[in-house]
Formats: sequence, structure tokens, C-alpha cells
Amino acid sequence: MKLTKFIDRALLVLTWLFAGLTIAVLAYIIFHIVINGVPHLRLSLFEIRHTSANVSMLPSIVSTLFMVILTLIFAVPLGIFTSIFLVEYMKKGSRFVNVVRSAAELLSGIPSIVYGLFGLLFFVEFLGLGLSLLSGSLTLSIMILPLVIRTTEEALKSVPDGYREGSFALGAGKLRTIFVIILPSAIPGIFAGVILAVGRIIGESAALIFTAGTFAQIPDNILQSVRTLAVHMWVLSGEGHHINEAYATAVALLAVIFLINALSTLAAKKIFSIA
Repeated sequence: MKLTKFIDRALLVLTWLFAGLTIAVLAYIIFHIVINGVPHLRLSLFEIRHTSANVSMLPSIVSTLFMVILTLIFAVPLGIFTSIFLVEYMKKGSRFVNVVRSAAELLSGIPSIVYGLFGLLFFVEFLGLGLSLLSGSLTLSIMILPLVIRTTEEALKSVPDGYREGSFALGAGKLRTIFVIILPSAIPGIFAGVILAVGRIIGESAALIFTAGTFAQIPDNILQSVRTLAVHMWVLSGEGHHINEAYATAVALLAVIFLINALSTLAAKKIFSIA
């Protein structure tokens, strides 16, 4: 009995220790970026047109937002409907479900550079889309699809079966039950997965270098090459002449991530309260 209590306390101490270590590392990274980046923020970094003199990040900010929106348009509906099919229409323990889950886990473990090479060969070369916003968003859609599927699936599973049974008892059909009863209850979990997906989209660079290119201008259409904030920071740091501007871009990248996460969380709360 004493040994069990000792093990429980030791595990609790280790949990708090590693949680504190994680927070400390995150705080150090943010502090390092802010200290080195904020002093180098200037108005020229937010000019509409990018030049070699001002190395403006504004076109990259706009391109990043376009990339996020377009990628979510492709990936989120497909991921949600796939999860609905697996959870609501397939039998539990089905081999097909196990195969899909295994494939999703395999896809989630593939390095982003491999996705970039696939996007280069398929979307850029084979389909002839070129280095473009569309090629990059399609590639990222495949990258985040396993994340959306798994989080949505867990959110749907967390809805009590009593909700389904009660809806069926009142005469509602399968489809009405899913869209009126189950999905509104699963919205917080679904949005959590979407927020994680947004963070991965914003921070991705390797795959986009091969598919979206590095053209640092606000795109006129989805077939034009773009440069996201992460790629912009990589280009500046790689040149070696704009390290300070790269740190300033990192500050903007953090700000965009925090802003999108805050807005997504607020939207999830509003939608859930309405539902």
C-alpha cells in the first residue's frame, strides 16, 4: 500500500516536472523571439509591395491567410464527412474502419518534405498547376486531413449514445440526428482539431517551398506563386543579410498564430452556445 502511494506521488511529481519544463521551454522560445524581433519591427516591413530593400512581410501575411482559408475549405469538409461515415455508418471494429485509421496514422507520420515532393510531382507537374497557391493548399490539405479525421472522430465518439437513441425514439432519421443532435454536441472537439490544423498550416515551410514557391507578392489568383510567413522567414534567414528582419517575421508569425487561435476559440464558443 505504501509502495503504491509512493509510486502515485512520484508519477504526480514527474507529471508536474515535465509540464513545468514544457512551459519553461515554450516561454524561453517566445521570450527569445520577442526580445530579438520586436526592436526590429518597422513600418517598411508592412508595405504593400515587397522589395529587396524593405523585405516587406505584408504580402506573406496576406498569402498565409489565403493559404489557411483555402486549405481549410478543401480539408475540413472532407475530414468531417469521412469521420461521420466511419463513426455513424460503419460497424464498430470493422476492418475497413481499422484500415482507414491505420492509413490516417501513417499519413500523419510522414515528414512534410515528402508531402512537398509529392505535391511537386503530382499537383505542380502532373496536373500542371505550377508553383501556386492552389498547389500549396492541396498539398497541405492532404497533410492536415489525418488530423482533422482523428480529432473529429474522437469528438463524435464523445457524444453519448443516449443522444442518438433519444433522437431516434422521437422519430428523427439518421441524417437529421447527425446534423441536428450529434454535430452540434461535437463542435468543441471538431474546432480543437481545426485549430491544431491551422497552426500546422501557418508553420509549414518545407512542403510549400516545392509547391507554392517563394514569390513575395499578394496573389491575384489561386494559380499564382506565393510566399507564406514561414517561407519568408526561411528565405530571410537563409540569405544571411536579414537576420534581424527574420526575427521580426517570427514575431509576426507568433502574433498571427495567437490571433487565429483566439478567434477560432471565440467562434467555437459562440457556435456552441447557439447550438
